[in-house]
Amino acid sequence: MKSLLNVLVLLFSFTAGTMASYAVDGDYTLNAGDRLSISVWNEDALKKEVVILPDGTISFPLAGQLMAKDKTVFQVENEIREKLSNYISDPVVTVTVDVVGGNTIHILGKVTTPGSFSMSQPLDAMQALSLAGGLAQFAKENDIIVLRREGTKQRTIPVYYARIKQGNALESNIMLESGDIIIVP
Repeated sequence: MKSLLNVLVLLFSFTAGTMASYAVDGDYTLNAGDRLSISVWNEDALKKEVVILPDGTISFPLAGQLMAKDKTVFQVENEIREKLSNYISDPVVTVTVDVVGGNTIHILGKVTTPGSFSMSQPLDAMQALSLAGGLAQFAKENDIIVLRREGTKQRTIPVYYARIKQGNALESNIMLESGDIIIVP
């Protein structure tokens, strides 16, 4: 049922000529900066575009403020539906991700184009370095690290670029998560 709903929402978005919605499966967790469209069927006053705030919350009429960060689209739909059921009988809530603006990584150091990059699809370290234009001439290929925040702590993950190019140390070509920082010395 959920996948049929995803297909119908994407088909509607495409045929209606609206802004390109990202195909987000049920496992994608929302991030601060993501832009959502929320609507309640047959309730014109309950249609709104929201951006997830830096604290992870959104606000929606009658539902109030709720936490959206680190939840799936379906979890947010269910929470809004639950809160609206106090006012509307069996509300049909639809949440779509219009812009994956909060799903970003940052690349610093000796790359051609350092900066922040949005991930509209899963990326590993090598793909991200490619987005940054590759390594600069004097980059230390086997000293690259990924800084990852886990709660209040940070950890470093080594990426052995030169060894990966040779088909070795493939386990260091990790999948990136939103907020990761790649540092190329």
